Amino acid sequence: MAVQMDKAAIREMIAKRAAQEIESGYYVNLGIGMPTMVANYIQPEKEVVLQSENGLLGIGRSPYENEVDADLINAGKETVTASVGAAYCDSAESFAMIRGEHLDLAILGGMEVAESGDLANWMIPGKMIKGMGGAMDIVHGSKKVVIIMDHVNKHGDPKILKQCKLPLTGEGVVDRIITDRAVMDVTNEGLKLVEIAEGWTVEEIKASTEAELIVSEELLHMPASK
Repeated sequence: MAVQMDKAAIREMIAKRAAQEIESGYYVNLGIGMPTMVANYIQPEKEVVLQSENGLLGIGRSPYENEVDADLINAGKETVTASVGAAYCDSAESFAMIRGEHLDLAILGGMEVAESGDLANWMIPGKMIKGMGGAMDIVHGSKKVVIIMDHVNKHGDPKILKQCKLPLTGEGVVDRIITDRAVMDVTNEGLKLVEIAEGWTVEEIKASTEAELIVSEELLHMPASK
């Protein structure tokens, strides 16, 4: 039986696990929503530069109340801090960095991911959206793409599918998926289950995943949130 956790604890667990994907020397783009939390869990000894497509190279941690600057925001219009040595630029220069494949890693949210690595994360038909944002450029310009998301939607339906039903952001762009239940890698052989969260069984993960899963022979346990 899965360990019961509230939504905040689940998001923290996922963000902490995603932070482990970041290596010293990386240039990283963090998507809007839950991915922005990852900045708070990067180990301080790692020298990492976080990039925002609205024109900030060198995002710091989330600001405390007395540090909030309404003019200093990320692409999701959330207030951020700037790290020492941060640089500002316009969106055209920022996207030149992205399209020039200068990002080592992008950590983004997802609505659906297919077993082939297809990603849908920019719109739900019939719902109002402000625009497609920069995700289509980011997933093609980053050397590695990690998607963090809930394993199932609010109705309990799988979000990791054989084939995406929503409009695609990119085909075959996802390298790794991190959810509240598991970590999965997109491989040439198929979607591989490489880590499992505390309290879940392989059978339960398979039952909540539409895509076919290959279970790694070296299956690990995801670190619990503390």
